[in-house]
Amino acid sequence: MPISTAPFTVNGTTYSPPFKPIVVICIDGSADEYLDITAAHGRLPHLQQMSKTGFRGMVRGALPSFTNVNNSSIVTGVSPAVHGISGNFFYDVAKDEEVMMNSSEYLRAETILAAAANAGRKVAVVTAKEKLRDILSYKLNGIAFSAEKANLAKKETHGLDDAEKIIGYPTPAIYSGDASLFVLRAGVALIQKGLADFLYLSLTDYMQHTYAPEAEASLAFYEQMDAEIGKLLATGAIVGATADHGMNAKVKANGQPNVLFVEDMLEAEFGDGFRVICPITDPYVKHHGALGSYVVVHINDKEKTSVVKNWLSLQPGITEVHDKTTATRLLEQPEDRTGDLVVLSARDVVLGRRPQYHDLSALDGTLRSHGGRYEEMVPLIISHPLNAAYRMKAWGDPRNFNVFDFTINGTR
Repeated sequence: MPISTAPFTVNGTTYSPPFKPIVVICIDGSADEYLDITAAHGRLPHLQQMSKTGFRGMVRGALPSFTNVNNSSIVTGVSPAVHGISGNFFYDVAKDEEVMMNSSEYLRAETILAAAANAGRKVAVVTAKEKLRDILSYKLNGIAFSAEKANLAKKETHGLDDAEKIIGYPTPAIYSGDASLFVLRAGVALIQKGLADFLYLSLTDYMQHTYAPEAEASLAFYEQMDAEIGKLLATGAIVGATADHGMNAKVKANGQPNVLFVEDMLEAEFGDGFRVICPITDPYVKHHGALGSYVVVHINDKEKTSVVKNWLSLQPGITEVHDKTTATRLLEQPEDRTGDLVVLSARDVVLGRRPQYHDLSALDGTLRSHGGRYEEMVPLIISHPLNAAYRMKAWGDPRNFNVFDFTINGTR
C-alpha cells in the first residue's frame, strides 16, 4: 500500500508529508552536551552525519522542562497554555486533589499523530514509559505501546499483538538504557515490516539521570542509540530528533543533593497555609526523587501573595518567582492548572516540598534532574536539508515542539 501524502491540519499548522517514512524521536533528558561529548569521542557517526547533511541547532523546550509537558507539546505542536498539560503532577483545585497528569482526559488539543492517521498514514507511537502512552495515543487509530509493558500489548488496545516477537527483543527493565534502545528497535522493525510509516519514538532519561555525559556508561549508550538511528535512516526515513528537556547535576561541592524544601521554608517564615506542588512527581522514583527545578505554590491567604513572592525572590538558589498572571503569559501555563506562585531555581539547585515527601535513598546515582530554565534549551537535529523558508525559521526562535513541522514541511 503506498504511503499517503495527503496534507492535514492540526492546531493551526498544516503538514504536507512527503512520500517517505517520517520518524520523530524524543531523546528524553538529552542535554546538548551528551551529543557533543559522545561525538568528540568519535562514537556518534550517524547523528554527526545528520548534522552535516541536514540540520542541527538549539531550540527552546516548553516549561516546566518535564517529560509529560514536553511530549504533549511535541505531539500537538503547541505550548502548555493550549494543550493543558502543566506537569507530570498537579493540584486540581476544583476537586481538592493532587493527581498524576497521565491521562488523555487532561489534554485540550488534538494531536499530530491522530490527524496523520486520519489522513491515511500508518502511525505508530512507541514510548519507553507507560505513563505517556494514554496521552500520546489520544484519539489515535494506529499502534501505541510502551517498552515498559510491551509484553502486554494487544491488538484491540495497542494496535498490535506479539510486540516482542515483531521487534525481536524481550520487554526491557524500565530502569535501564535498554528501555530506550527497545523503542528505537521497535521503530526500525515497524517500518521494515510495513506496519508503520509515521512514527513518534519517545525514549526515557534513566541514563541521563544516572550518568554524566563523560561517563563510559553514557558514551556506550549514546553509541548504541546512534547505531539504531542509523538503521532508521537506512529505511529511507526522514528523521527528526529533539529532547523534552536537558539535565544537570543538582549537588553541592561535596556531592550532596542541593535541595531547598520550599514548603518548610514558607512555613518557617509565614506560618501555615501553603501547599507546594512538585510537578516533576511521577512513578519513576529512581530518576529524581520527585525533586526538580520548578515548583508551584498554592497560598490559602491570597493577600499574602505579593509579600511571599518578594521574600522567595530573595532566597539564595531561587532564580525566578512569578505570580499566576505572569506565569500564564511568560511561562505559557494553563491558568487553571498552575499555582498562585511559580518558583524556579538555579542550575545546581532543586526545589522540594518537605523532606518526608522525597526519598533520595531510591536514586541509582547522584542527583541529576531538570525542570527549570537551565534545562530549557535542547538540541534539534533533522536528517535532511532544510528548505530556504525553514532555514530562516531555524535561526529565529524555533521550539522543540516544532520538530514535526521541521521534519515534514521543512525538508520538502
